[in-house]
Amino acid sequence: MDFVQRTSSSFLTGMSVLVSQSRAFQFEDMSGDVFLNPIFLRFFTASLHLILLVIVFISWLYKKFRNNGDENEKHNVRHTSLSYYKPTLFSCLGISIFNLILCLLNLFYWYRNGWSDEKILTSLDLGVKTLAWLALYLFLQIHFLNSREIKYPLILRLWWGLFFSVSCYCLVIDFVYFKKHQYLSSLFWASDIVSLVMGLIFCYIGYSVKKNDEDTILQEPLLNGGARNGEESNKPSQGDQTVTPYATAGILSLFTFSWMSPLISLGYKKTLDLEDIPQLDVSDTVKGALPILNSKLETYRVESNRVTTMMLVKGLIFTTWREIAVSAVYVLVYTLASYVGPYLIDTFVQYLNGHRDFENEGYVLVSAFFIAKLFESLAQRHWFFKVQQAGYRARAALVAKIYNKGLTLSCQSKQGHTTGEIINFMSVDAERIGDFGWYMHDPWMIVIQVGLALAILYRDVGLASVAGLVATVLVMLANVPLGKLQEKYQDELMKSKDKRMKATSEVLRNMRILKLQAWEMKFLSKILDFRNVETGWLKKYLYTSAVTTFVFWGAPTFVSVVTFGACMIMGIPLESGKILSALATFRILQEPIYNLPDTISMIVQTKVSLDRIASFLSLDDLQPDVVEKLPVSSSDTAVEVINGNFSWDVTSPSPTLRDINFRVSRGMRVAICGTVGSGKSSLLSSILGEMPKVSGVIRLSGTKAYVAQSPWIQSGKIEENILFGKEMDRQRYSKVLEACSLNKDLEILAFGDQTVIGERGINLSGGQKQRIQIARALYQDADIYLFDDPFSAVDAHTGTHLFNECILGLLNSKTVIYVTHQVEFLPAADLILVMKDGTIKQAGKYNDILKSGSDFMELVGAHEEALSALDSINVDTTTSGEERSTDLQKQESRNDVNDKVDNGGETKAQLVQEEEREKGTVGLSVYWKYITTAYGGLLAPFALLAQILFQILQIGSNYWMAWATPVSKDVAPHVTGSTLILVYVALSVGSSFCIFARALIVVTIGFKTANILFNKMHHCIFRAPMSFFDSTPSGRILNRASTDQSTVDLNMASIVALFAFAIIQLLGIIAVMSQVAWQVFIIFFPVIAICIWLQRYYIASARELARLCGVRKAPVIQHFSETLSGSSTIRSFDQEPRFRDLSMKLIDGYSAPKFYTAGAMEWLCIRLDMLSLMTFAFSLILLITIPEGTIDPSVAGLAVTYGLNLNMLQAWVVWNLCFMENRIISVERILQYTSIPAEPPLVVESNRPESHWPLHGEVHIRDLQVRYGPHMPFVLRGLTCNFFGGKKTGIVGRTGSGKSTLIQTLFRIVEPTVGQILIDGIDITSIGLHDLRSRLSIIPQDPTMFEGTVRSNLDPLEEYTDEQIWEALDKCQLGDEVRKKPEKLDSAVSENGENWSVGQRQLVCLGRVLLKKSKVLVLDEATASVDTATDNLIQQTLKQHFTDSTVLTIAHRITSVLDSDMVLLLDNGLLKEYDSPGKLLEDKSSLFSKLVAEYSMRSSSSFENLSNAQV
Repeated sequence: MDFVQRTSSSFLTGMSVLVSQSRAFQFEDMSGDVFLNPIFLRFFTASLHLILLVIVFISWLYKKFRNNGDENEKHNVRHTSLSYYKPTLFSCLGISIFNLILCLLNLFYWYRNGWSDEKILTSLDLGVKTLAWLALYLFLQIHFLNSREIKYPLILRLWWGLFFSVSCYCLVIDFVYFKKHQYLSSLFWASDIVSLVMGLIFCYIGYSVKKNDEDTILQEPLLNGGARNGEESNKPSQGDQTVTPYATAGILSLFTFSWMSPLISLGYKKTLDLEDIPQLDVSDTVKGALPILNSKLETYRVESNRVTTMMLVKGLIFTTWREIAVSAVYVLVYTLASYVGPYLIDTFVQYLNGHRDFENEGYVLVSAFFIAKLFESLAQRHWFFKVQQAGYRARAALVAKIYNKGLTLSCQSKQGHTTGEIINFMSVDAERIGDFGWYMHDPWMIVIQVGLALAILYRDVGLASVAGLVATVLVMLANVPLGKLQEKYQDELMKSKDKRMKATSEVLRNMRILKLQAWEMKFLSKILDFRNVETGWLKKYLYTSAVTTFVFWGAPTFVSVVTFGACMIMGIPLESGKILSALATFRILQEPIYNLPDTISMIVQTKVSLDRIASFLSLDDLQPDVVEKLPVSSSDTAVEVINGNFSWDVTSPSPTLRDINFRVSRGMRVAICGTVGSGKSSLLSSILGEMPKVSGVIRLSGTKAYVAQSPWIQSGKIEENILFGKEMDRQRYSKVLEACSLNKDLEILAFGDQTVIGERGINLSGGQKQRIQIARALYQDADIYLFDDPFSAVDAHTGTHLFNECILGLLNSKTVIYVTHQVEFLPAADLILVMKDGTIKQAGKYNDILKSGSDFMELVGAHEEALSALDSINVDTTTSGEERSTDLQKQESRNDVNDKVDNGGETKAQLVQEEEREKGTVGLSVYWKYITTAYGGLLAPFALLAQILFQILQIGSNYWMAWATPVSKDVAPHVTGSTLILVYVALSVGSSFCIFARALIVVTIGFKTANILFNKMHHCIFRAPMSFFDSTPSGRILNRASTDQSTVDLNMASIVALFAFAIIQLLGIIAVMSQVAWQVFIIFFPVIAICIWLQRYYIASARELARLCGVRKAPVIQHFSETLSGSSTIRSFDQEPRFRDLSMKLIDGYSAPKFYTAGAMEWLCIRLDMLSLMTFAFSLILLITIPEGTIDPSVAGLAVTYGLNLNMLQAWVVWNLCFMENRIISVERILQYTSIPAEPPLVVESNRPESHWPLHGEVHIRDLQVRYGPHMPFVLRGLTCNFFGGKKTGIVGRTGSGKSTLIQTLFRIVEPTVGQILIDGIDITSIGLHDLRSRLSIIPQDPTMFEGTVRSNLDPLEEYTDEQIWEALDKCQLGDEVRKKPEKLDSAVSENGENWSVGQRQLVCLGRVLLKKSKVLVLDEATASVDTATDNLIQQTLKQHFTDSTVLTIAHRITSVLDSDMVLLLDNGLLKEYDSPGKLLEDKSSLFSKLVAEYSMRSSSSFENLSNAQV
């Protein structure tokens, strides 16, 4: 295409000679020698090209039939082996277009001067050449693109040789003829010279590369064979391993964006995937940009640790200074070039009126117009690309900087910002700073634009330009209050959106609990309340922007009315040329006037974002020197704390931990115990250096590994979680899996350790998460191990196994410090630390401290009390522990079925799939749905009508000014001055009102549609079954609720409208131009056809790149949020560098599609600009060649005025189409989530239970079979039993036996596949979900609290009085704790209840059920997170207040179910035993008695065994 543009543009300017030499050949002038006659040669070359057409046609038929059998072969080949394939293609297309232009010029020449035989023959020759070369281009494109042939066909190469010979002969004849007759048409010269050059090129391509071909033949079998035999042949070419062609592109390629062509071409042939996207150039990656930003920030902040906004700005400017400087030059060139057109219009009108200053002035004017537009176009394209490149680089550096800061934040700094807020710095603020590039040069550009405009106006209308200046300033000032209002509304809109997103993210995190409690609709209404506040601001923002739009479109009209009015008053004569020049100037002024408020608000928004990021980067990091690291060899001490005082809040007068003194030698086992909230976890945090140190010394020798109390699992494969960055050592890996009892769980999972874990380990049970976490620590092979109560989330047997295999087994020689609530694990410790109120009350060995103090006695006493139930039962303690455990192992060797086997569909499908992205064209149905969502689409036609009226009135007003004013001073005006201005004002006011109406209609449609889509999507999400949330990471849902919803809220309606309006404007311009010279259609239609083809060619890649941007953004945010929640674990393993590298990789992965999207956009625009430039140049040449007097000069001038905008508008139409296709993807993604299958109805009106149901609480289970998906194994396999009303039933079984599934089925989180559950005779599947769930109570496995107050956590539905709430708090032992707080029931609860300990959160859950007082209560491993004493409290409370309720308990501690009325034992989804505990224990062979025996052995007689085990 470059060739085409070069040849066609140079030829167009040279055609002046052709037209000025208006002599025609006469046959009789020839000297009789027919072979020396150029006319005969035209006939000869036409015949030659006809032969080419025939050759191409026959070759095409031959290939067609031969290739029918070789389809597969064709698909396997990636690229052609032909030499110079692309240059050959472009040369063929270039000659074809060149001949087409010559043919058209010849036709106009003929149309103007009459026809002759010579002209007919010449046109025929040029027409045949055009067709022949186009046919050859298509033939090569279709048949040789994927061909294995390494040479062009012999017949084609022979023809090229003949073509070159004939071209040489023709040029010689031209010289001979010119010498003889002293003239020859320029058309012949141009045609023959170009043919000669191209013939030479084709001969070179066809013949002189023979050696290369031979080399290729020699190499090819080896290369292909190698690929075929190896595995490589099956792999696609990895784009992410190839560096961007941008880095190696030449000057011409950079100027024309041709370096993008391979990617766009690939996208046209296939759907682009992540591996097709090449890597970025080093300077654009994080590794290239971040060091520059870091080094600059370091040099600025010598004195303090603070980062100011100014430092950040300077750092970012240095990071991108080259792009900023280059783009500034482009902006200057663009601004100067854009004013050449308006400056020359008056001269052009005078020229058309017959006023000539010098010979060929018309061609000089056309050339000036053309060159100015060319420079304007090139400068604009490169300016846009460079600022985007700078923006992406700045954003990447900032995001990486924020990520690195997130890794080192102290806990106190983190408390000031929720995870959502910190993620916003990355996803919103950094993006906004990246987008600022667009506005960076506007402030100084506006000054130059306004200055140039005033200079041109002063030349045209003298002093009236001052009035124009005043009007311009007034319009700008009118924009200022509007801009401020918009900014205020935008600010409020963002704040309300933040609140909504915070609530949404909390709800998604805790959806399971909301569904179990039947609270989801209450929380949905909360989110809708937040949305109502948001839409209040949105409405104000949108309607203010409608007024701004009105000002934008009305500005040129207002300024022109004022200026022309001033001319009338001052008596300055108006001529059509000057008026047209002024109108063109006003139109260019429109942009800076409109952009000013936009620029101001963008500067303000960017400053706010910079301030926010700077203040975040200034937050305190963890103190680096809290822990003294000692070399491993230097001493025998592993951990030592001397006089340690630590506080989470440094400003607090009383430290969290006081007077901590202890020393741990290498290889010791240390247990930490104490009641809920005594500071056990804090003590571990202080050893890790996570807790601010007030005073004292901590020394640590060796590497450390940490297992947190709440499991932190990364989304990814199980194997990746365990290896955690270490190399795979199969032997060690197997040992670790065995020690953590993970082998069975992995057997059950369809993909074993390759199973992808959902976000936060959502598809694993609590026990599995905890064991994977322990496995991760064990695999690291550290020197010091810190365990924060990891045994609480697993059942009794697994707990013992873990303790024996991990702490006493694999870690026998390591230093281990473990927090535990299970007293039975204490005797094995070399040192026990008893914590109370933040101090170490007792320290020593088990037997020593048992005798010496009351605090430890309390804990052990509570444990003894729990065991007293066992004392009355005669358990045969003589049987050795080994024997029992062997029986148990046999029993356990049956395949478990994981409670939470992937809740997906196919057996062999990962739970969390890659994010779905639509492929191919966005269906028209999406547009149709969008347009017809609001008011059934009734308003859309009115918006179009308003725009059409505006276009007609605007053209009418300009036409009126051009027609009614005289062309020059010596011509009398058509109408009086007052009539002229009055009609103009009337037309202008009419057009302004149309614009206002249009803006209001579009805003109304957009606002209504956004709300309908929001409500539909949220309703569908909240009504989705739990399986949807298990298999969908919350990031995907949040992305739709934030980014996509924002697009629909703010931009979508205006984008769709702008596309329609741009088409109407384009048609208007073409209508005006065709009034003057209808011939412009001859070139306009082919140009539009090529534009549309280019757009289709480009959009395939652009659409997929836009989708990939969406898909690549979520992992960056998800990785960051995971890092924030697990930062203490990451730091404890010293894994920060690995996480930083991964983050950099993800950021670059997001920047790459963004970078190529920008490149692709400019690739398209520059080509469209060149095409529209051809239309414009063509129409100008027409105007100067039409004989004088045929056309009204002022109307011709009007056509040029509009034509100046043609290239901009033509590109704008296509740009809008692409932009719309990219943005409509947001609507498509939201619509995906409006069709999620819903759960059964919440209320079945025809079958509502009575208000006091269930009265007795009897639960009958009949042949219950449950599975998680149609193709998955049954988890419960035919359960039949009755839970008696008012009785307490314990449900026991190994991890994965189906306990949790039974409870989920009772609440209908999972629907029964076969069988039924009856509660008091009512089938639970026959009533509504809310009717069922609201009448049952549950204390779930993971204690959950929501951000808000104590009151809102206990009673979110606001059904109870304060007295009832206090009563419940007292019953669950939290009353005193809450009374201590100044705000009492209104005390704040932070995100996830972080400011409450896990045990306290469990007690809040107990408070909820005490308030509800249901007849059926379920405890799902409810006491796993509390110590034995608190556990006993809970049990006593429940016993006391739920005497007449049916209580179902899933327990890990056997003591929790010993006092039950009945015990149900599940194994592998089958009911194995169901009877009273007494009866089951009497039968020594029962599984239950074996479980109890093991627990009893471990807890009472095992003290000695465990202490022996350590020896």
